[in-house]
Amino acid sequence: MSKEINEINTKDFIIGTLIGGIIGATTALFLAPKSGRELRGDISTQASTVAEKTNKLTSGALEKGGEWANIAKDRTSSLTQTVTEQSSQLMNKVRDIRKSNNDSDSVNDEISAVDELAEEARNSENSSLQSQEEVISSQADQTSEEKKETVPESANQS
Repeated sequence: MSKEINEINTKDFIIGTLIGGIIGATTALFLAPKSGRELRGDISTQASTVAEKTNKLTSGALEKGGEWANIAKDRTSSLTQTVTEQSSQLMNKVRDIRKSNNDSDSVNDEISAVDELAEEARNSENSSLQSQEEVISSQADQTSEEKKETVPESANQS
């Protein structure tokens, strides 16, 4: 919980700093005693600078997102492997018990229960991977949309 609050505060601080910097730079440009042509040139230069910084931040965020996705996939695959190994061991034990006992009804019930647990583990792993991929995809889409919104219109006109 504390980590989430800290991340939100850090994000808010960075966003506030960027917005404050943009507003401050724009105010300084408009209050400076310059001709219209010089002012438009300065605005165009500032817009280009902001666009370059935004591109750098976006690419950095995408790289980190990719790294986090790889880490999540690695951890999920190791968890899947562990679950698969344990369910195989459990299945082997149940089969051994089945061979040694003639009471097949209760053993069959146990085998069915183990099969259901193994299937649930596989389904859980698949849904976990899908949800991670959806989160990563939505973060990439959101970053792309934010990037489009941050490029000033004056940069597109010059």
